[in-house]
Amino acid sequence: MYLISELAKKCGVNKETIRYYERKGLLNEPSRTNAGYRVYSEESADRIKFIKRMQDLGFTLSEIIKLLGIVDKDAERCKDMNDFVSNKIDEVQMKIKDLMRIEKMLIHLREKCPTDKSMYECPIIETLVSKNEL
Repeated sequence: MYLISELAKKCGVNKETIRYYERKGLLNEPSRTNAGYRVYSEESADRIKFIKRMQDLGFTLSEIIKLLGIVDKDAERCKDMNDFVSNKIDEVQMKIKDLMRIEKMLIHLREKCPTDKSMYECPIIETLVSKNEL
C-alpha cells in the first residue's frame, strides 16, 4: 500500500497527476486511512505505469480513457480492442505520410542552399517567403 507521495515517486509522476487521473476516472477512488489519507494499491501503480506507457507511445488521455474502458468494462474486449488498435494504426500511417511529405519538402529546401553559405540572401528563406514553390 502506498500513500500518494510514495505512489507518485514510484511511478515517476507528481501528486497532482494522480489526483487528475482520479478526477478523469483513469484511477479508481483510493481507500483512505482513518486520518483521511489516500492509500493506493499495487494495482494503482500498475495502472499509472500503463497510462504513462500509452502516453509515451503517442496515445492521448482521451484515447487512454477509451482503452481503459475496454479493459475494464467491455463485454467484447478483443473485438473492441482490435477496432481501437486498427484505428490507431490508420492514424499513425497518416502521420507517417505527412512526416514523409514534410521531409521531402525540407530536403528540397536544403538542396537550394548554395555552396557559399556566408552570403546575406538565403535561398531557403526566399523560397519560404515566396510561398509559391512549395
